[in-house]
Amino acid sequence: MTRYMILIYEDEASYENATPEVLGEVMQAHDAFSAGVERHGAKLVGGEALQPTTTATTVRGADVTDGPFVETKEALGGYYVIDAPDLDTALAVAKTVPARFGGVEVRPVMTFD
Repeated sequence: MTRYMILIYEDEASYENATPEVLGEVMQAHDAFSAGVERHGAKLVGGEALQPTTTATTVRGADVTDGPFVETKEALGGYYVIDAPDLDTALAVAKTVPARFGGVEVRPVMTFD
């Protein structure tokens, strides 16, 4: 199995303006996703939601600044790590990740022997 990271990029403003009902739907969708990963032949290894980019601090060498590394419309809001037999399986899983206000990126995790 290969380990893949699924990075979730979404528009933070959409969450700031979301109703409690929408936020509840999003949480239910993530719970359903987590429970259903194995049906694709993959295993959920971990994942976390991240605080908003307003809490980010960027370090570049000796320079430390408030804010995210780069400003974009869609920000990294969370991630999942899965074990999957191949990229096609990882992509099938990624297509089911709830990203109501954006999309996801799939990247294999580098392994060192």
